[in-house]
Amino acid sequence: MVVFSSVLAYLLVPGIENKYVNPLRMTILLAIGGLLVTGSANAINQAVEKNTDAMMKRTANRPVAAGRMSVTEAWTFAIIGGSVGIFILGHYFNWTSAGLAAFSLFLYAFIYTPLKKVNAVAVLVGAFPGALPCLIGWAAGDETLGIGGWVLFGLQFLWQFPHFWAICWIAYKDYSLAGFKLLPSEKGPTKFTALQTVIYSLLLLPVGVVPYLIGMSGIVSLFIVAAANLFMVWQCVRLYREMEVKAARRVMFSSYIYLPVVLFALLGDKL
Repeated sequence: MVVFSSVLAYLLVPGIENKYVNPLRMTILLAIGGLLVTGSANAINQAVEKNTDAMMKRTANRPVAAGRMSVTEAWTFAIIGGSVGIFILGHYFNWTSAGLAAFSLFLYAFIYTPLKKVNAVAVLVGAFPGALPCLIGWAAGDETLGIGGWVLFGLQFLWQFPHFWAICWIAYKDYSLAGFKLLPSEKGPTKFTALQTVIYSLLLLPVGVVPYLIGMSGIVSLFIVAAANLFMVWQCVRLYREMEVKAARRVMFSSYIYLPVVLFALLGDKL
C-alpha cells in the first residue's frame, strides 16, 4: 500500500507522462526504490520487536520472531536495502524524494517503533511516515513539494487513523499482551476510541474536495472521492453505535478499499 500510494502520487504529477523518454521504466524504478526503503523499515521494526512479535498471534510467524532470520541478518538486509532504495530515488529522480524517504525510514524505525510502548501518541507520529510516500512520489516527479503532493499527504494522513485504530481494536488483546499503547483511550476499545475514528473520517470530507478546487482532478473523481469518504464515515459511525469487533473489521476492510478507489479515481480523472 505504501509503494502503491507513492507510485500513484508520482503518476498524478501534471505532465509526468512527457517528462521521461521511458516513463514505464521510471515508474518501475520508483516502485523498486520504495519497496527497498519500506522493506528496510519493516526489517528494523521486526529486529527491534523480535520478542514482542513472538508474543502476538498476528506477528508470531514473522521471520525474525519465528527464528527463520537472525537479528543480524535483519539489520544487514535493512541497511543494504534502505541504502540502495534511497540511492535509486536520489540518482534516478532527485535528492528531495530520497531525503524524504530517508526521513520517513528514520521516523518509522527509530521514533514510532519504540514509542508504541510509551504512549498512544505513537499513532500520530506513525501517521507521518505512513503518509510521506505520497509526498515522496510527488517530489520524485515534480522535484518540489507542491500543493498536489501535500493534498495527497493530507488524505493518506487522515485515512490512517480509522484504519489503524480498527486494526488495534481487533487485535487489542494481542497488543495489550505485548505492552503496546495504541488506542486513544487507555481503557481500550471504548466509545471515545470509536468517536475518534468518526472525527478523522469526517475530516477526510473537506480534504477530499481540495483536488477538485485546485484543478488537480475533475468533477467525476470529486463525486467518487466524496462517496468513498461518506462510506468511511458511515462505517465509523456503525462502529460507534455497535461497539463490536465485527464493526471494527468492517472499518478495517473499508479502509483497505478506500485508498485505491480514491487514488485511482484521481488518476482516472487526470487521464
